[in-house]
Amino acid sequence: MKPIVNLVNRRYSQWMNRWENDLCFRATDRVVRPFEFGLEWTERWPCAQGLPRNGMTPKEYILALNRRAIERSGEFFGYEVPADFSQDGDWIEFTSPVETPFPENNKAKALWFPARNDNRKAVVLLPHWNAKLPQHNALCQGLQRLGISVLRLSLPYHDARMPGELNRADYAVSSNICRTIDATRQAVIDLRCCLDWLQQRGFERLGVVGTSLGSCYAFLAAAHDSRVHVNVFNHCSTYYADPVWEGLSTRHIRESLEDAVDLPTLRDMWMAISPPAYTARFTAQRQRSKFIYTQYDTTFPVHLSRVVIQTAQEQNWDHVHAVLPCGHYTMGEFPFKFLTGYNICAFLKKNL
Repeated sequence: MKPIVNLVNRRYSQWMNRWENDLCFRATDRVVRPFEFGLEWTERWPCAQGLPRNGMTPKEYILALNRRAIERSGEFFGYEVPADFSQDGDWIEFTSPVETPFPENNKAKALWFPARNDNRKAVVLLPHWNAKLPQHNALCQGLQRLGISVLRLSLPYHDARMPGELNRADYAVSSNICRTIDATRQAVIDLRCCLDWLQQRGFERLGVVGTSLGSCYAFLAAAHDSRVHVNVFNHCSTYYADPVWEGLSTRHIRESLEDAVDLPTLRDMWMAISPPAYTARFTAQRQRSKFIYTQYDTTFPVHLSRVVIQTAQEQNWDHVHAVLPCGHYTMGEFPFKFLTGYNICAFLKKNL
């Protein structure tokens, strides 16, 4: 019996990997962009104020900025609450506290799915990298029907925030080291601004749902914001650098990176936007969390997700986790998208 089970598992794994590869490489517009340190993106960071380069190389300076950002992460992910929240139909808009050279990206946008009942429960939902409307809207509508209001945040450089020169959200994750950090900082701060808007509307029980890249953003925000009660991290990983280095969908980024840095150096240069840097802060928040990962993930390799669950257990986080029998891309396909939706909705309905 065991040999038959092993054969079935092997055939299923091979089939799933072929499906993952097919879905991943349907995209033909990935661009290998040049490696850049991108120091010009650091000028407005709090950690850069009062820290002159004094002859440091770009790499040395970025490492120093990361150490300082982690030591003062409350400032690094801090901001002034926007004064210009506005609503146009189902769209909420505000000026992002993080200013970039792209006017369209500086206007944050979130799609509003209000529940009919007034139970003061709401979540901010962060889609995956390169998500387009109406992706994730069905999940928002499902939560809405369950009595949970949802703000679906358009991530930096996504949707209407995408500069005209781009076809993909390449500036959110790229071989430009500091621009990637800046985009992550902006996403975290924009998410926290969404919590401000919800609070102003009278919502008291707040949660965060993040998928893939959005999951990383959600963790960083939750570690720095005590207003969050419940989290769902849909796909989870460790250091920011590792999925970029190992993942199937970021091979074009690694192609540029690996001529300039190795993986340990990249980890250190992106440490300020890596969840493991804030394990203690997240532990102190004592939030209820669900971690979801997939058994055949080629974008967030499964061994990295297992480290996250091990950390959660070692730190005694109030958490549960689910392992789905699919991969990163196939999670969005039938029947796995319904299984994922059920996991998210049931957890939030019970715990928020």
